[in-house]
Amino acid sequence: MDSLILIIILFAIIFFWWDSVGVKEKARETGHQYCRQAEVQFLDDTVELVRLRVRRNYRGQLCFYRTYRFEFSSTGAARFQGMIYMLGRVSDKVQMQAYPTV
Repeated sequence: MDSLILIIILFAIIFFWWDSVGVKEKARETGHQYCRQAEVQFLDDTVELVRLRVRRNYRGQLCFYRTYRFEFSSTGAARFQGMIYMLGRVSDKVQMQAYPTV
């Protein structure tokens, strides 16, 4: 019985890790696309997980609500921060720090 519980816990950890990798990639693509639309440069081609919560999605199901941080530049001289909020595997919203336009 103890080995069954251990296997279930191990499976849950592996599934969470696998899901997190996929959601992080989706968040990176979302940030890259959003920066392209805003005509700014997406820096370092990466996002960083800064918060993880459990929240209900639009169908009322519990899922992970992840907050990712990314950096961008409008002029190439200064870095600004943006946030991507992922509800499950779907982008909920994107926020960008105020930046000067060229």
